[in-house]
Amino acid sequence: MAGRVAVVTGGTRGIGRAIAEALQQAGYRVAANYGGNDDVAKAFTAETGIPAYKFDVADFEACREGLARIAADLGPVEVLVNNAGITRDTTIHRMTFEQWNAVIQTNLASCFNMCRLVIEGMRERNFGRIVNIGSINGQAGQYGQVNYAAAKAGMHGFTKALAQEGARGQ
Repeated sequence: MAGRVAVVTGGTRGIGRAIAEALQQAGYRVAANYGGNDDVAKAFTAETGIPAYKFDVADFEACREGLARIAADLGPVEVLVNNAGITRDTTIHRMTFEQWNAVIQTNLASCFNMCRLVIEGMRERNFGRIVNIGSINGQAGQYGQVNYAAAKAGMHGFTKALAQEGARGQ
């Protein structure tokens, strides 16, 4: 089995698809996670040869099960790209808790879920790479996106703190 195993969340469309394809071209064994559109995922796999795994990155147990399937099929995850994200745009005075929570869980809590589940193996193997895809809106904000901006700002802080922990090997 040549090449390291890379997982890209939200990896069957848009930026995630481009990342998954670039990793594959660079020699990685890539798994693409997706949460919704089965037809798009099937077409993605048919076009690229990259297997697509459906699980909800906002759900810790679903992540555990999905990563276990990936590890069984491809090997231990050595590279993680947290790219999955959604928007539920509206101004805060119209935003429901469900709109707030869906974005926070999918865009921010998913980073914890996925990182927490791969970090031990990365530490044991003394190798791992984690890339979290943020947004300028996490720094600058955006009208109608308090949920999205908060999640992306949180990802920024999460990434900075995780980098410090990883650098120390703790």
